[in-house]
Amino acid sequence: MPVPIPRQRAIPAVESGQAQAESPCDGPAEQSVTGASATAPRTPNTTGKTTDQAGNTRDKVENNTAHSNLTLLLIEDDPAGSPIVPDMLDQAGKPIRVRTARNLTEAGRLLTDDVHCILLDLALPAPGRSDADDELAVLKHVLELAPRHAVLALTASGDAERGAEAVRVGAQDYLFRDELDGRLLSRAIRYAVERKRSESAERRLAEGKLRAQENRRLERGLLPTPLLDGSPLRFAARYRPGRSRALLGGDFYDVVRTPDGTVHAMIGDVCGHGPDEAALGVELRIAWRALTLAGLCGDQLLGTLQQVLEHERADDEIFATLCTVDIAPDGRRAGLCLAGHPSPLLARPGKPARLLPYDNNGPALGLLPGARWPRMQVELGAEWSLMLYTDGLIEGHVGEGRERLGQDGMTQMVRRQIAEGLRGEQLLRAAVNEVRDLNGGELTDDVAVLLLDRVP
Repeated sequence: MPVPIPRQRAIPAVESGQAQAESPCDGPAEQSVTGASATAPRTPNTTGKTTDQAGNTRDKVENNTAHSNLTLLLIEDDPAGSPIVPDMLDQAGKPIRVRTARNLTEAGRLLTDDVHCILLDLALPAPGRSDADDELAVLKHVLELAPRHAVLALTASGDAERGAEAVRVGAQDYLFRDELDGRLLSRAIRYAVERKRSESAERRLAEGKLRAQENRRLERGLLPTPLLDGSPLRFAARYRPGRSRALLGGDFYDVVRTPDGTVHAMIGDVCGHGPDEAALGVELRIAWRALTLAGLCGDQLLGTLQQVLEHERADDEIFATLCTVDIAPDGRRAGLCLAGHPSPLLARPGKPARLLPYDNNGPALGLLPGARWPRMQVELGAEWSLMLYTDGLIEGHVGEGRERLGQDGMTQMVRRQIAEGLRGEQLLRAAVNEVRDLNGGELTDDVAVLLLDRVP
């Protein structure tokens, strides 16, 4: 049912300069208190929000007074005897429009998005409420009806306690019926509107902070906790998502030790940088851990992960690169599988850091149905450091040109940092920071790096 357009309430001749008759039987009315009898056009709804069939607001009300007149909804059982006076102007000197309703049923029909403030007579009864002894029942009803509107409580002179209680319940301010004049009321309306706007902004800010905290806790909980109990290997990792103000990106990694003493490490990268890619990365990481602990490795494990990817991805063009390493219990050799991923970096005492072979690099997961991923055997030695990384570490620019760091540049950088005595967490921190500095600012891609060290 469309919202009814209220009729103009007649203004006495002493106010308008014209003789007009006012009938006590007239319906709910709207007026512009300017000393003239012409009704101002209704302010259009510029918020983009909608109202339900009763005319009630279904979303937040933006009190935009820069482009429209302030509108006041007066809810009082005797509109003809209302204390509203002429020449009530807003801060910009525009007339404040007034709508009147005798009860809350009429108020519900008149409460559209272009109403900025409600002036409520606390003496009105609250319909349909069992708490008849509650002096503020009508106010509570209005606050439920219009949670986004500013509300001014109107009470009898001297009843300051009831007015203060109304503010505690949720009204923005209270006024005494017998002490109103146009100047006081217009100032109170502006104050109530601005206070409600401030309260709404504070609430949205608090809600935003709470959601951000919850998201951070969720994302932090999705980062892996390595399972290396009983292993002599040392572990370190650095993670930097490309998304602004995020903790989790499309890169993922994990390390677990199986009961036979083998240490399994994995690092991967889902193409893209959004929350969907981050969620898919978490799914692949969890699937990898479960399959590894179940005894799968090499080609069989990667083939199963590809099935998971194909079922979980939102688009057939989504793929993921992956590098898996399984280190023998004695720590001297490892099996390596590459699925479209950069090869790990191996550093040993007395020898320059080098990339492990990547001749048998298989395709990324999700690209080729029925693909195979050969497992290569790699000799590590008695003492070594093995660094697994995503392409975010090597695709940053070097200086202002288009040249990128690349694997060769990264290898040279890590060799120098190891020669300077950096190890473990310090090495990874220095590597990521230097790549960012070479890029001339924050990296746009996700970066994940993990380091496994064996020291006899």
